[in-house]
Amino acid sequence: MQRLGPARLVLVRHGESTGNLADRAARSAGAARLELDERDADVPLSETGLEQARALGRHLADLPGTATPTAVASSPYRRGADTARTALEAAGLRLPVLHDERLRERELGVFDGLTGTGIRAEYPQEAARRQYVGKFYYRPPGGESWCDVALRVRSFLRDVGARPATDRVWIFTHQAVITCFRYVLDGMDEEEVLALDARVPMANGSTTTYRRGPGGVPELVDYASTAAVRSQGAQPTEEPDHAGREAVS
Repeated sequence: MQRLGPARLVLVRHGESTGNLADRAARSAGAARLELDERDADVPLSETGLEQARALGRHLADLPGTATPTAVASSPYRRGADTARTALEAAGLRLPVLHDERLRERELGVFDGLTGTGIRAEYPQEAARRQYVGKFYYRPPGGESWCDVALRVRSFLRDVGARPATDRVWIFTHQAVITCFRYVLDGMDEEEVLALDARVPMANGSTTTYRRGPGGVPELVDYASTAAVRSQGAQPTEEPDHAGREAVS
């Protein structure tokens, strides 16, 4: 199990994006592809996503000084970076945000923008190979497996581990990345992480919190919690597992 350096590590899933909306619309219509013009890195927050980010900021403003972030890192993708920026502005916190490419969304390669229907229609052999290899180890052409994302997370945590034990680090990132943080920090295996992913939805704007236990052993405080957003009058949003953008499958 990987050790935890800072006193607290809070992982925030970005607010709802236009990609989330496009995915829901495509799956509802049985379409093969999402209607999006932007590349994945440039997908913005929806109006609901902006309100979720502001709600996170109001939550931050309500925290005592001993619980507010001392360092902030974010995915460089627009929906993650804008969630971090909007939340900090709403909280009145003047903290620099480190944009770290290791926190970016999982790369889907040729599957980017496709629904499950589209993948099966355009890449039937890959769909069959994914079924055989399994969700955790399968890597789409030009993309990443969950293992690839976990390697990024391990690299990031090595840097975080060097931070002072009094630090409280907030990270704004994506669903697949947060799931891989759980995999690494909790010492999970393939079966355990897939069962977790299937069992617990991760809403936009949700928080996952770890504290530093004895000897640096990470202790999970809460997972995919929507309490921060709900406490400030905003509604979290979520989507079922899917194969298009922002997918973890």
